[in-house]
Amino acid sequence: MSDIAWEEPFCAESSNCFRLGTDDAGNAYIAVAGQEHLSISDSREALATMIREIKAGKADHLL
Repeated sequence: MSDIAWEEPFCAESSNCFRLGTDDAGNAYIAVAGQEHLSISDSREALATMIREIKAGKADHLL
């Protein structure tokens, strides 16, 4: 398994902190801060697509 370079946590309203990370193999990771061992992963492009879709409001129905 490659080493994951984690970004600083992103926290919405001081709760629900998430971290994004990448590795040298071209994979991207997302995890709840403090639970990085339970991360989900996919390609960097897949993570970028997910973020773009969320920003576009396509996940608003989940809120």
